[in-house]
Amino acid sequence: MGSGMSTLGLPPGAVSRLGGVVGFTYAFQSIFAAYAVPAQTEKFYDLVGALGHMSTIVLSLYYPQFRGFISGKKVSWPAPTSQNFHPRQLLVSAMMLFWAGRLGSFLALRIAKHGSDSRFDEIKKQPLVFTGAWLGQATWITVVTLPAVMLNNLPRSAHPALGIRDLIGVGIWASGIGLEIIADREKSAWRKSKDEKKHEEQFISSGVWSWSRHPNYLGEVILQAGPPVLGLCLPSPARYVGFASPLLSYLLLRYGSGVPILEKKAEEKFANEGKWVQYRNTVGVMFPGLGKGQV
Repeated sequence: MGSGMSTLGLPPGAVSRLGGVVGFTYAFQSIFAAYAVPAQTEKFYDLVGALGHMSTIVLSLYYPQFRGFISGKKVSWPAPTSQNFHPRQLLVSAMMLFWAGRLGSFLALRIAKHGSDSRFDEIKKQPLVFTGAWLGQATWITVVTLPAVMLNNLPRSAHPALGIRDLIGVGIWASGIGLEIIADREKSAWRKSKDEKKHEEQFISSGVWSWSRHPNYLGEVILQAGPPVLGLCLPSPARYVGFASPLLSYLLLRYGSGVPILEKKAEEKFANEGKWVQYRNTVGVMFPGLGKGQV
């Protein structure tokens, strides 16, 4: 791979594929934005985001076939097996598709239940700002899928054999999504019990919620750190670019559309509740022990 290196240390062909996949990601979101912005609707924003992740991953695996198909050529679509793709490519793609599929189904059910998303009450009335939200989602998808996309764009022959580093990456991802699933299930069970009048608690503080105020977000950040570890087999400096994924996820959740909104609502609702004040002052915001008392 020495003489053919180019941007990010990747082979020229891989860079070209990367550009094509990124372009598709922005085009996919723009198509839906073209309808959603004039209609001032956010009802499928999150669902299209999840579908954007999934389509980007699939495209990165089958980019040559898609490109040939669009050109009118007769193409064959190889089965996703280790004979046609490197096991690392199949592994990282499966991880990302499982996560995005779970996210998409969760968000689809949530919007179906509530009918709207309060985050967009004002934004959707401002065309430029709402358009920015859709392009921002495309950027988020691009960064989060980057580790998998770069691995899928690298020729199969350029991949080293799977090793302990890959196992560590999968372990990090599994622990993160495991924590996220546990947190979501505990909260769903808590809400169900509350609806059935089995308790009168105002907020959940048991299970994994007893050592993190937002364990689902913590799980999200941890799982996003898994794919970049698998990407450490990439040439330098491409191998480090993927770590922008967990960093961006943390910044968005901790300081953007995640923690600040929920903590503000909690403060407005439970400011005079002694149990909330105690919980806030003794349990970390995301990471156990960190951010006690902070909002």
